[in-house]
Amino acid sequence: MQTILLLVRHGETVDNVNQIMQGQTQGQLTEAGIAQAEKLASELAEEKIDAFVSSDLKRSVDTCQILAAAHQQSVMQTPLLRERDWGGFTGRYIPDLKDATWPDDIETQEALLLRAQKFLDFIRGDFQGKKVVAVGHGIINKAIQAVYFGKTMREIPRMTNAEVRYLTL
Repeated sequence: MQTILLLVRHGETVDNVNQIMQGQTQGQLTEAGIAQAEKLASELAEEKIDAFVSSDLKRSVDTCQILAAAHQQSVMQTPLLRERDWGGFTGRYIPDLKDATWPDDIETQEALLLRAQKFLDFIRGDFQGKKVVAVGHGIINKAIQAVYFGKTMREIPRMTNAEVRYLTL
């Protein structure tokens, strides 16, 4: 039995608009971000979805709750789907970071990829044969796809807000 994972990036946030490195901060959806989630919920309304899983950060939970409401389902939260921990870069203006020296407290790519593998193992183990919507973030979603496809993170195209990608596990 195949497990179908609908990997979603959260809707647009205030910090996305302002080009702030959110990392593991909670984040707040903009009106446009709410509209993006509502549009995706409408697009997915006719699909049979067995479970909704979200990062435990507010911007993803809020997006996932909008998606799950159309199916009268609740949302399971997991820290495995949290965005990369950007350490000392968190809260900073992204264009200012272009040539900055990376602080030592940023989550390593190796740790991020390991967390992505643990997430895929969790979905395979707990939702075998199910269709699951999982709402995460740009970088962790990229890591999940890199592990899934056996590629580098650079080879995975950036996801836009409220974009969905289908993976068969």
